[in-house]
Amino acid sequence: MAPTNLSKFDIIKACQSDLIFGPWLKGKPSWQPWMTFLKCMFGEPLDSQELDEVKERTGRASTANRRYSEAWLVVGRRGGKSFILAIVAVYLTFFVNWKSYLAPGEMGTVVIVAADRRQARVILRYIKGLVSGIKFFQAEVGRETQWALEFPKQRITIEIFTTSFRSARGYTIVAALLDEVAFWRSEDTANPDEEIVNAIRPGMATVPGAMLLAASSPYAKRGVLFKQYNDYFGKEDEDVLVWHADTRTMNPSVSKKYIERQYELDPAKAAAEYGAQFRADVEDFIPEELVDAAIQKGVFRRPADTAT
Repeated sequence: MAPTNLSKFDIIKACQSDLIFGPWLKGKPSWQPWMTFLKCMFGEPLDSQELDEVKERTGRASTANRRYSEAWLVVGRRGGKSFILAIVAVYLTFFVNWKSYLAPGEMGTVVIVAADRRQARVILRYIKGLVSGIKFFQAEVGRETQWALEFPKQRITIEIFTTSFRSARGYTIVAALLDEVAFWRSEDTANPDEEIVNAIRPGMATVPGAMLLAASSPYAKRGVLFKQYNDYFGKEDEDVLVWHADTRTMNPSVSKKYIERQYELDPAKAAAEYGAQFRADVEDFIPEELVDAAIQKGVFRRPADTAT
């Protein structure tokens, strides 16, 4: 039996309901850190302990009771990022009515982008598993392919896009899920990571409440993930949320002994993959943050210096 009036379910109620996401999340301590993140992202009330956790993960003094439209998750490997992105995708598909923002015959799109289509299919498989495991959602599925899942009644398509700045053009995007974005192509290619993100944002511009969530374990101190971290982590009153946490903080079920072993084998790699620290051993000749520090913001031209 389907719960009545889905619009009354906030994301936390949906996660706690035995009819919705509860079978996967309810009463499982390893998912509690993610519940705190979702409360923060969707502007749900936080208790004092959760508020302290949010302050530590975001570097901000206050983030409570404010819904964010964009979040960047710098989280260690096996931290549960992809599954949470899938939860958000299913929630936004069924619990938010987007129809008033769509033209006649138009479908809204939940976009999934990863380093390649094979990686993006991880989230799509989670989504398919969630939908097939929730009885009253099963009947809503329309056309299904290996790259897309269509819900005609909701007028939403969940679709994998390629990592190209051209692929998002023409779509009305209700949500964008960007997975392992630190490992996308950087500025030395025809499809730099920042250009892909910039191509997605206009598709969300006419959809109030649309969300962009990017999640990745970190890599080098360059690229769009590091830029967002550098620009927004710990910055008060910004509309972009950055959440920073190591693997075991977000997923305590990962073996501490296993992670300690990874640090013994390769400290720099383990610090990035499980400690969620940007690597210092794969830098450009001149690190990006040094170049940034040498630039005076807002100055586009200087007069010639004739004194020398």
